[in-house]
Amino acid sequence: MSAVIQRSHLDWLESEAIFILREVAAESEKPVLLFSGGKDSVVLLRLAEKAFRPGRFPFPLMHIDTGHNFDEVIAFRDARASELGETLIVRSVEDSIARGSVVLRRETDSRNAAQAVTLLEAIEEFGFDACIGGARRDEEKARAKERIFSFRDEFGKWDPKAQRPELWSLFNTRVHRGENMRVFPISNWTELDVWQYIQREQLALPSIYYSHEREVVRRKGLLVPVTRLTPPQESEQVERLQVRFRTVGDISCTCPVASDAADTMAIIAETAVTDITERGATRMDDQTSEASMERRKKEGYF
Repeated sequence: MSAVIQRSHLDWLESEAIFILREVAAESEKPVLLFSGGKDSVVLLRLAEKAFRPGRFPFPLMHIDTGHNFDEVIAFRDARASELGETLIVRSVEDSIARGSVVLRRETDSRNAAQAVTLLEAIEEFGFDACIGGARRDEEKARAKERIFSFRDEFGKWDPKAQRPELWSLFNTRVHRGENMRVFPISNWTELDVWQYIQREQLALPSIYYSHEREVVRRKGLLVPVTRLTPPQESEQVERLQVRFRTVGDISCTCPVASDAADTMAIIAETAVTDITERGATRMDDQTSEASMERRKKEGYF
């Protein structure tokens, strides 16, 4: 009598994501996987390894660099791409500023939203018709509206009212020249799933995801890291706290949370009981209004 194989929820999520990655490779002419060095894109790389190794990935990696990223994350990004032996394309918001396609009022302004312009320029430069990313539906209200294969028109714009049906895991990947798809293989994962998968697969991450001591100020309910780009205001008192980052992005809008969690199991325990999403707890650019993310996505943001 054959043994019954017990599959965990992570096995099911992994199988779905691998199927989606292979579907992108089969249906798209020129896909690209967006890799920032963050935890979700690290998980995507492991899933791509399981989908396509021992061969090379059927797509390059690409990062849209704001120029305001944490040094630890950029160093990790480069090391991981080199370790995999895969092509890494880097396109910078700095270059868009130099071309005049991005205009900011001050050098210290957040460049998070400006990434949309640089991304659209890179899509046009290389002719990518599918951009694979690590966005998840549990992150934010606008992302909860996304399909797994999310259509963008010839201007890179997203219309939440013009989503394609995805019944029985059948995906409509047809695009005309100039249009593209944004593809989210881990749409159905939660932050807790991601950390449990990182623990199971023993995946390395940038050090700032784990507890460390850092100077911060308290501002609008967030812990703002003290940096050249985010200096303390006159009325603010600088504190040195044990913190970690739940998500990483532009320094000017990404905040840590107070935490003593120095390893993956401790982070899993913290994540299991939190009642605030990672973006809600850490992203200043999502605090301006409930529609902040949706507005950026309509303009081409990932």
